[in-house]
Amino acid sequence: MTRRLILLRHGQTEYNATSRMQGQLDTELSEVGRRQAEDVARVLARQKIVRLISSDLSRAHNTALAVARLIDAEVSTDRRLRETHLGEWQAKTHQEVDLHYPGARAKWRHDPQWAPPGGESRIEVARRARQLVDELMVDLTEWDNSTVLLVAHGGTINALTSNLLDLDFHQYPMFSGLGNTCWAQLTARPRYYPGSENPEDDLKNSAVKTPGPVFDRNNVGNAQWYLDGWNMGVTTT
Repeated sequence: MTRRLILLRHGQTEYNATSRMQGQLDTELSEVGRRQAEDVARVLARQKIVRLISSDLSRAHNTALAVARLIDAEVSTDRRLRETHLGEWQAKTHQEVDLHYPGARAKWRHDPQWAPPGGESRIEVARRARQLVDELMVDLTEWDNSTVLLVAHGGTINALTSNLLDLDFHQYPMFSGLGNTCWAQLTARPRYYPGSENPEDDLKNSAVKTPGPVFDRNNVGNAQWYLDGWNMGVTTT
């Protein structure tokens, strides 16, 4: 029994195009971003999506709506999927931040426990976003052998992915920046089940094609997460 989770970053905004820091400012998709949303929607609509949730910020919600239109689904929003609050950095360009806070962006990118002035750390972002995934794991039984699509933001997806994989804090920077309308894909499987400690039982079950372990009330809160892909995107020719 598996559950697939796709974490999709929103399409391009003018802030993205001009290297300006958005954080939790509610910016809109650019014309390029709207085209990106339509392109990625055609790809992700092929997945067996049973729940579609986005950040309540417009750039993520409108990206999610492009997918929803193709699969005849509703989009719910959740504030816990918002981008990192960047405090005093919001609306500033990268150059402006580097001028007024020398070395701080490098510190921020390499230490997930560090927060911009007046903002939040990636650890805090990871914890709030993880709450949503954990709730879905318990409540959404139709997730079995299906896909949940969460549409969010680059920093949030980076933090949430690191958290789901149980990475140590010093490992969080291992992921490259996520492109607009690129996604991370993860799979959850039951961590513990009868016979899992005995390799001979696993081999015997495989030989007779016994159905694999299933999620139940005893193990759904302690799933094992696997990373299937990072920075996955639409292939164009």
